[in-house]
Amino acid sequence: MPKSKRAKVVHLTKTQKKGKELTLRLYANIRECIPQYPYIYVFSVENMRNNYLKDVRSELAGDSRIFFGKTRVMAKALGDSPSTEPHPSTSLLSPHLTGPCGLIFSHRDPPSLLSYFSSFHPNSYARAGTVSTRAFTLPPGTLYIRAGEIPASEDVPLAHSIEPTLRKLGLPTRMVKGRVELDEPFEVCKEGEVLGSGQTTLLKMFGVAMAEFGVEVRAWWVGETGEVEVVDEKRMGDSGGKGGVDVAEVEMDGDVEEFGGFDKG
Repeated sequence: MPKSKRAKVVHLTKTQKKGKELTLRLYANIRECIPQYPYIYVFSVENMRNNYLKDVRSELAGDSRIFFGKTRVMAKALGDSPSTEPHPSTSLLSPHLTGPCGLIFSHRDPPSLLSYFSSFHPNSYARAGTVSTRAFTLPPGTLYIRAGEIPASEDVPLAHSIEPTLRKLGLPTRMVKGRVELDEPFEVCKEGEVLGSGQTTLLKMFGVAMAEFGVEVRAWWVGETGEVEVVDEKRMGDSGGKGGVDVAEVEMDGDVEEFGGFDKG
């Protein structure tokens, strides 16, 4: 039978999967770090943002090392029982490695690290699925960049090029003498409402930040004594539904290790 002369897609680049290689490297690196650092912290991240995580990395650079990766691999490296733990009591951290979380190996003592994380809660724009923290309504008339959040004398009118986008998002807008006009009040969201993609686009467009980045320490291990301290749940707060993290989105270098996505099983 003659060969087909149909056009075929030829990929100019080929990539090889490195799943097993990265898993083994994550396991080996964690095992290697345990005797090198006096403290190991299990932490979770709320409302992941790469730029804020880079700020954390910069703050901890020089005396700490951060690992993200599959929770089962990290737990295996710490030991899942006293018989498999590489150092006394490291296996006690394993039960806290659930959901979006990571490990920090550090020379900083708990009061120092907890104090830093408790003071680092920058605001950011919400993403779809986030619960709104307040109601937001666009006032009628000329639309400004901050939409009434600041005095009109200090604000700047929206660019006319944005008007088609606003109409696609459902706003009853029109152009009047080169300015974007809203015919009637438009409720973007209510307090406590689960935000959709259109709502988060509008909130970001008008500079309304409803998400708060935060790092919460769940537990830590002290190498000198082999003790594990669990952070009280009230101090940790309820992280349910608050901006889960996909490590595949994290682009870090230096002391932050990236090994695929989180294991949520």
